[in-house]
Parts: sequence; C-alpha cells; structure tokens
Amino acid sequence: MPVPLDDALTDLRSLLLGPALTRAVAAGRRRGQRPSVVRAELRPVTLKAGPRLQISTSDGNRPHTRNVAPGQEADEAVDALLAEPFGNWHVETTDATVQLRVTKSGEAQVHRAAATRPAVASDGHDREKEYLLDPGDPIFAEIGGSAAKRRQVDAFLRALAATLPDELTGPLRVVDLGCGNAYLTFAAYRYLTRRGVDVELVGVDVREDQRHRNSALAERLGWADRVRFVAGTILDAEVDPAPDLVLALHACDTATDEALARAVRWRARWVLAAPCCHHDLAAQLRARPAPAPYELLTRQGILRERFADVLTDALRAGLLRSHGYRAEVVEFVDSRHTPRNLLIRARRGTGAGTDEQRAEYRALVGQWQVTPRLETLLDGGADRRPELVDRRQ
Repeated sequence: MPVPLDDALTDLRSLLLGPALTRAVAAGRRRGQRPSVVRAELRPVTLKAGPRLQISTSDGNRPHTRNVAPGQEADEAVDALLAEPFGNWHVETTDATVQLRVTKSGEAQVHRAAATRPAVASDGHDREKEYLLDPGDPIFAEIGGSAAKRRQVDAFLRALAATLPDELTGPLRVVDLGCGNAYLTFAAYRYLTRRGVDVELVGVDVREDQRHRNSALAERLGWADRVRFVAGTILDAEVDPAPDLVLALHACDTATDEALARAVRWRARWVLAAPCCHHDLAAQLRARPAPAPYELLTRQGILRERFADVLTDALRAGLLRSHGYRAEVVEFVDSRHTPRNLLIRARRGTGAGTDEQRAEYRALVGQWQVTPRLETLLDGGADRRPELVDRRQ
C-alpha cells in the first residue's frame, strides 16, 4: 500500500546512514520534476583514512565520485540526495532489500524483502549467489510460476543484464510480446527497477482474459501505473510510444518472426527473443529435395527437424544483421531446464547492414530455396501494416 513520501524517506535515511548498508541506487524522476543528476549510487568503503560513504553520481555524460566521512558530512550528503526528486530508490543491506518508488500521486510504494544470503558449499565456503532474481522473491507469491519457469526467467534476466549498458538509468520503454502469464514481464520490471532504471513496460498477449488477469496482478503489486497490458496479436497490438527494448520468451514458431519484425520496424535499440518451435522452414524443407550434397541432412525426419531449427535461427540472425543489428544466437539456460534454450540477442547499430551481409543471407536462402517468414514480414507485401512503422521518425 502507498505510504506518505516523507515517512518513507525518513526510513530510507536510516538505512543509508546505518551500518548495515551494502549498496543503494537512486534513479528516475518524479512526475513533472527532474533531479540534478540522472543517477546516484552509495556504498560503504574502507580507506586508509578509515570508513567512508562513497557517493557516485552521473549527469548522463560523466561520473563524479566522492568519499564522505561518517557524521555531519555523510548526513548532509545523504539529506541532499533524498531532497532530489528521484523516482526510484533501491537499497540493499545485510538484512534486507528495499525498493521505494514514488507514484504519480506523490506517495511512496515500498517493497521490502529479506536479503538473499549466499549458499554454502559442501567445503564450507560461500558460493556466489545462484539467482539474479531470487525464486523466493515476494513477487512470485503473486505471479506464481513453476520452479522450471522461474529458472528460465532468471536466465533470461541474466542475458538482459549482459545486454544493457551498465550506466543505463532510463527512461526505458519495454514491450514483452506474447507475454502469456507475464512471468517475464513482472520479473523484468522488478529487476530493472532494482537496477535503478526508470522503466515503463507493456505486455502483449492475444487473449483478453490474460490481459484482465495480468492487469489485476499489476494492481495488487502496486505497479499498474508503470506496467500495463494490451490484448492483441503481436503484429496488430497497439503499443505507443515505440519501445526501446523488445522481449519475447518462447513465442511459438512464426510468432518469434512477428516479434522480430515489429522490433526492427520500431527500430528498437535492443531485442531478446527466445524462439519456440520451428515448423515453418521444416515444412518447406519437406516439400522439396535438399541441394547437393546435403541430402543426408534432411533424409531422416529427426535430422531434418533439427536442421530446420538451426537454419531458421541462423537466417533470423542474418536478417537482423542485414537490417543494421549486431545479432548473435546464444544458449541462455541449460537444456535440462528447457530444450528451447537458444536466445537471439540483438543490438541496433549506427548504420545499415552491409552488402556482404545481404549477399551472405541471399546465398543461403537461394541454395535451400526457402522463404523465411521474417523476410516476408520485413519486405512488407500483404503482411505490412501501418503499426509496424517506427513512430519516432
């Protein structure tokens, strides 16, 4: 439930100046206000002169770091930061993790969770924390999800963490295409806000009942003003303004192509899509003989299906490169958790694709005589819709 902002900031001050602090990040801005810096990070350090509170701030161009002594100097520095109109505070102590977000009405939404302690290995030494977002996080009590699904989501978040720049604070517009029960949607919002990112997130699913369910969850979590849901197909759903980051976890078969096509048309800065099922090219391979000398690759059904998986994702990555993205296909989670464990990860570059990249792609599809769904969508034709045009141009 929302609480008065002054009361929440008073509690926050005691954490920031207390001996249990390990790290704190302030970022984002309140409605109609703008802080003098885009991000601030606090952490305790020990120098030759003794313990200090290290405060690192950034104006968006260059960082500034200072170390303040305990007592009046630290008190004044913390009070000055708390007076800034930051929209989000993320505070970690040895005992708890506290997330404070200022709502549009000027109240504070506070979430508190017990600190995740490192697991102890059989030799008695501490092991590095296994999860980026602990499966015991309170949000899972609301959104549910099996242990396997939580592991997949956590692994996806690790790929996201490796993709986004460390200095990113927002505002960041995110869309989760084919969100289903929105496990990834809510987990991504939780993770990004804990990083101090000012984020707005839209989940898209074709089912109206899912929109109602997920919207109700966002209300219960107190995130409805930052996380919203729309019902519609991946190609047709209304998403405005265009997102910076596009997510798609296990959108089946050509739904992944539709997600990638919308990302390209939006000129999204980052794309992370974990494909699921690859029926389209598999059917095309069955319909015609393989080019010599590759008949052995497609003669056996099981080999043909697996080759179709590889060919589909290779061509998807090739198409993204030809449209100016730096694209790679990686394994984002161990195959024991899901056999669909590949991730297409792409970052938009500063220019268009090269002639060499386009020629490489054309040679491959020409040799196999296939027409990937993503190519059809990006070329336009009957599948192109006005909603696919980048609205920021």
